[in-house]
Amino acid sequence: MSGHSKWNNIKNKKEKSDSQRAKIFTKFGREIAVAVKEGGPDPDANSKLRDVIAKAKAQNVPNENIMRSIKKAAGDNGGADYESIIYEGYGPSGVAVIVETLTENRNRTASDVRHCFDKCGGNLGTVGCVSFMFDKKGVIIIDNEDGELDEDTVMMDALDAGASDFSAEDGYFEILTEPEEFGVICDALEQKGYAFSQAEVEYVPQTTVQLTDETAIKNMNKLIDMLEDSDDVQNISHNWEE
Repeated sequence: MSGHSKWNNIKNKKEKSDSQRAKIFTKFGREIAVAVKEGGPDPDANSKLRDVIAKAKAQNVPNENIMRSIKKAAGDNGGADYESIIYEGYGPSGVAVIVETLTENRNRTASDVRHCFDKCGGNLGTVGCVSFMFDKKGVIIIDNEDGELDEDTVMMDALDAGASDFSAEDGYFEILTEPEEFGVICDALEQKGYAFSQAEVEYVPQTTVQLTDETAIKNMNKLIDMLEDSDDVQNISHNWEE
């Protein structure tokens, strides 16, 4: 989830994933199925699949689950044909929101996403209404709450691997990459022994907005929760500075 105070978002994500692991596994299974059908089951030859695997590993999806999903998708009957659809809209007080989905029923998904926005004081917009406020980047988060990692060493390793930007804040390191370089940089950092708290290509806001109204804050949190509970929603990006 894009936005400021990213490390708090990551910790909240992990707390939720612990109680919803089956749903997390299902969502990654969909992403893997789409990647395999588009580019084949070999991650060395399929950069999209390699990126999904890196993202799944950062969310502690077991390797056997990943391999099982790849094998299933590569079979004669790879399951449902999922379509990737991106929705854009405004949350409470005009917060820009991008919702990435994978669905086999676009009418159901559109209705569900619209319902989430309507229930939380927002409104679903047209394609392009907010995406111009974001840049698509590979985002890698490395936990350093225990302070064991040296900032300069991590920064040099990241930049040597090809990262476009590096920052350190609140007990974590954030590494940004160009989307097409994401998988290669993940591999290079993993080979140096780094573990990721997050690794995914996402929409990063160019600027952020703050909410001061308690009702707006409550509704924004509710919107995020409702969207995350949807089986069809894969990723949510926003420009709210929590």
